[in-house]
Amino acid sequence: MTGTLYGVGLGPGDPELMTVKAARLIGAADVIAYHAARHGRSIARSIAAHHMRDGQIEELLQYPLTTETTDHPGGYQGALDDFYADCAARLAAHLDAGRDVVVLCEGDPLFYGSYMHMHKRLAQRYPAEVVPGVTSIAGASAVLGRPLVERDETLTVLPGTLPAGVLAEKLRGTDSAAVLKLGRTFEKVRDALAEAGRLDEAWYVERATTDAQRVAPLKDVDPGQVPYFSLALIPSPAQLTFVPETTGRTGSGEVAVVGLGPAGRPWLTPEAQEVIAGATDLVGYGPYVDRVAPNPRQTRHRTDNRVEAERARHALDLALAGARVAVVSSGDPGVFAMASAVLEAAADPRYADVPVRVVPGLTAAQAVASRAGAPLGHDYCVLSLSDQLKPWEVVAGRISAAARADLVLAIYNPASKTRTWQVAAARDLLLEHRDPATPVVVGRDVGGARESVTVTTLGDLDPAAIDMRCLLIIGSSTTRVVERAGRTTVYTPRRYPV
Repeated sequence: MTGTLYGVGLGPGDPELMTVKAARLIGAADVIAYHAARHGRSIARSIAAHHMRDGQIEELLQYPLTTETTDHPGGYQGALDDFYADCAARLAAHLDAGRDVVVLCEGDPLFYGSYMHMHKRLAQRYPAEVVPGVTSIAGASAVLGRPLVERDETLTVLPGTLPAGVLAEKLRGTDSAAVLKLGRTFEKVRDALAEAGRLDEAWYVERATTDAQRVAPLKDVDPGQVPYFSLALIPSPAQLTFVPETTGRTGSGEVAVVGLGPAGRPWLTPEAQEVIAGATDLVGYGPYVDRVAPNPRQTRHRTDNRVEAERARHALDLALAGARVAVVSSGDPGVFAMASAVLEAAADPRYADVPVRVVPGLTAAQAVASRAGAPLGHDYCVLSLSDQLKPWEVVAGRISAAARADLVLAIYNPASKTRTWQVAAARDLLLEHRDPATPVVVGRDVGGARESVTVTTLGDLDPAAIDMRCLLIIGSSTTRVVERAGRTTVYTPRRYPV
């Protein structure tokens, strides 16, 4: 038994314009899939969110590009075709496992809808059902309060991407029209309306049925203020053509070392979300892997924190076999994390053809600094107190050098169950060059449930209060502490005294 594929229309934006059937299917589905641009925010998901439930699997289908150029050998369309094929493969994995998949789509799924690209690739292989939605044209007509057509009139639906001459010719030969996909095409569409002698009749409707909707005579609209989700009241029916089934993987294996940021999903970048969503395998230290929402389509490889080299080679071996591997790290993978371990392992000639890329993340130092104010506002040094991979003499020398240079210090890995004396030793080294009143920020579990941020001084720093969950920011001679609106704020001025 396979799952059923549902293309669910959500209407033009107002969640109350969603059909009862659409709401029921969204609530019952095993998997909810939705498209988004590179920023990672999905309008479709925001419309449907009220009907979604805990425990559902989410598949973010994030476009690799929108209007950008690409070096893909097949050009813009080739890049999109590969993207759609990959998305279809991801959804097929759920359908093969017997899970019902709902693909969310603004407006109507088969009317300029993103869903149709999945339908063309999957509907001939699996049970599929399309749930119609209110189109943007119907929504625009409703908020404008004017009928589209009556009696024997004809309605022509046109994309604004057509050449100006074609637009003008079609606009001249119809009773009423709707032109979609404005945005960058707006000035061309306006000129075509003028050439056809229809400009005075045309209305502009933006984000119909939402709180941000706008209605105006089209001739009065500023071209610089026109988003993609707008139309001139004038669209084109969608043709359904099936794409033959393809077999095998859509692309070769790769390793992406992904920064998860310091805590939960709000700290995760859209790029990191996209890479994780497209991965077949997740590799990482157990607690970091656990921060990624489970997806039964993906294989999770949890390891101990002390086997970085083995973890890196495992990820590369998986990629050699064709897997798309996301090696996850807390914070930024290039800051005391997995990026260097993977690249070091990848220097082995047998991995020469395995692509490795690093996806940055928000660092713990940046997170703690943001909670305190701007203590990293001038030159600063980042170092680790751990002597597991370098001798303490090297750590001590670097602390003294940074202190002499009057740099702010962001100190990672200050203490652990087996390392209990380094914080006191580092404090004493710093006091050889710094005033005891130097500000110190102690951030613990920033972004987590037990977050705390304490501002103290170097002289009052209590080493016994510091553990592995902490990050320390030691100020320079110019770092200041002020009270603002009942809150202690720490900052380091951009100017350095001369």
